[in-house]
Amino acid sequence: MKRLNSLLVLAVLASGVFFSCENESVAPGDDVPEEVLAKLTQLGFSIDGVSHFEDGFLVENDIYLTAADLERMSPGASIPAVEQYSTDNLVNGPRMINVYMPTGSKGFSSGEQAGLDEAMRRYNAENLTISFQRVSSSSNADIVFKRLSKRDERRGVLGSAGFPTASGDPYGTINMSGILESQYGLSVDGIATIMAHEMGHCIGFRHTDFFDRSISCGGSAANEGDGGVGANHIPGTPTGADLSGKGSWMLACTDGSSRPFTNADKTALDYLY
Repeated sequence: MKRLNSLLVLAVLASGVFFSCENESVAPGDDVPEEVLAKLTQLGFSIDGVSHFEDGFLVENDIYLTAADLERMSPGASIPAVEQYSTDNLVNGPRMINVYMPTGSKGFSSGEQAGLDEAMRRYNAENLTISFQRVSSSSNADIVFKRLSKRDERRGVLGSAGFPTASGDPYGTINMSGILESQYGLSVDGIATIMAHEMGHCIGFRHTDFFDRSISCGGSAANEGDGGVGANHIPGTPTGADLSGKGSWMLACTDGSSRPFTNADKTALDYLY
């Protein structure tokens, strides 16, 4: 099994990335246009190591932004240090959210399939006004899991997701690595945590340590910025964020272990849904 770094960086806005000891680093800048770097700086993002990624740019190791995203974003107001955050848009409920995940050679392994089942079970056990169920076809799914390209899997990308639409629908696509079990040796519960995290973004959750991702990721203090989608404190959740116990399922970084919902997570879920 490939030895992993201690941190697996999860997604915000779109993408989650982690690196093994053998993973190549991306050269800072990576020929990113100056106007893109200027816009990122204006929005409050760090431009260290920004690189081209899929149809856009990879920012701060785990944020996937397209040119269209950058165009519609505007700088956010200063945000206090509080624990749970949601976006401006949420999913209209009550609602059953249909989820499709393909199998086979271009789909996901049995362990990853079981991870999705466990992620849905965690949400459904909370008796929210939204719930999740599998469907057998992508044509009638609200959220479709798609396999990342082999290139992005080799780069160490975990997955990507976005936030709910203005009309109250969940974000419709989660692009996910198909080697979480085979190459990285993650357990079903660890995979479930990563998938539940991406699903959390789809229904409107920001990172628990949004205001300072160094709490879970290490390094210097870094505020992710409003990102043009909102970062609203969820009443009833505690001030600050920490790694006590397993920590929130929506922390920006994890070691790949299981993070079922904490009491504060459950308070946040119950308040929104």
